[in-house]
Amino acid sequence: MTPRDDSDANSNRWSDLDRPPLNAAALRRALVRDGGLWSDFQVVARTGSTNSDLVALATEGKAEEGAVLVAEEQDAGRGRLDRQWTAPARSGLFFSVLLKPAEVPVERWGWLPLLTGVAVATGLSRAAGVDTALKWPNDLLVTVGDEERKAGGILAERAGSDAVVVGIGINVTLRADELPVPGAGSLALAGAATTDRDTILRAVLRSLEQWYVKWRGAAGDPDASGLQETYAAGCATLGLVVRAELPGGQSVTGEAVAVDGDGRLVLATEEGVQRPVGAGDIVHLRPAGSSGDA
Repeated sequence: MTPRDDSDANSNRWSDLDRPPLNAAALRRALVRDGGLWSDFQVVARTGSTNSDLVALATEGKAEEGAVLVAEEQDAGRGRLDRQWTAPARSGLFFSVLLKPAEVPVERWGWLPLLTGVAVATGLSRAAGVDTALKWPNDLLVTVGDEERKAGGILAERAGSDAVVVGIGINVTLRADELPVPGAGSLALAGAATTDRDTILRAVLRSLEQWYVKWRGAAGDPDASGLQETYAAGCATLGLVVRAELPGGQSVTGEAVAVDGDGRLVLATEEGVQRPVGAGDIVHLRPAGSSGDA
C-alpha cells in the first residue's frame, strides 16, 4: 500500500508540542505480525479522507485485508450522511481499516459498524479509562461534566464486491475552544487517564482484531459471537424515546427497545407497533416514561 504523504505537514510536525506525531514504526512493529489480522500499517501527515484513499487502493488491488491507513490530519473527512469531520492536526485519531469477511454472508456485513463501535469502546476503556457509550448506529459518546457528548464516529463503505473499509474518528485532545459544535466532546474533556495516541490506537486496533476474528469465526452470527448482547449493553439509545429521521424526509418517534438480529434499531411507537429502523439519523429525546424533550 503506497498512500500519499505530505512533506509540508511533516516539516511542522512539532508545531504543537502537546500533540506529538504518532510513532509509526513502533506501532507497525506492535500490530503487524504473522498470523494476525493487521497486514500493513501506514501513517500519512495529511490527506483528504483515509476512507476515500483506502477504498481507492482496495478497488485498484493495491491493498489487502488488514491494511490500516492513519492520517495525522484530514481536510475532507466524512461522517454519515456526508457530514464533514474536521479537527486540528494530531488532535485525534483518524484512520481506516480494510476488511474482507469472506466467511460471513453479505447480509450480515451491516454489523461491521456496530462491531467497530463495541471494539472502540472496549479499547478506550482499557487504554484511557473512559466509559464510552454507543449511540445507534455508530456514534461514540463520552461524558463531559454531566452531559453525554459525541467524541467519535464510524463510517463503513463497500470497496468492490468483497471488501469493506471502516473509518474511525476519535477526538482525543480537542480543547473546549476547538470543538466544532457545542455537543462535541473529546477524551481529554472526559477526563481520560491518558491521551497518548499511540497507546490508544494500539488498544483500539487490538480490540477490533479480537472482535472481528470472533464475529468472523461465528460466520457473522451476532448472537453466537456475543456481539448483539454486548452492543445492546453499551448502547445509550436503548430505553430512550427517540426520533428517527429517515431517508426521504420521513420520521418516526418511539421508544428504542432493542437492536434486532440484523442490527436494526427497533422502535415501539405510540400506535403499539414495533418498527425496525435500518438507516437514518437518530435524535435522543428523553428517557422512556418521562415527559417533554430532553
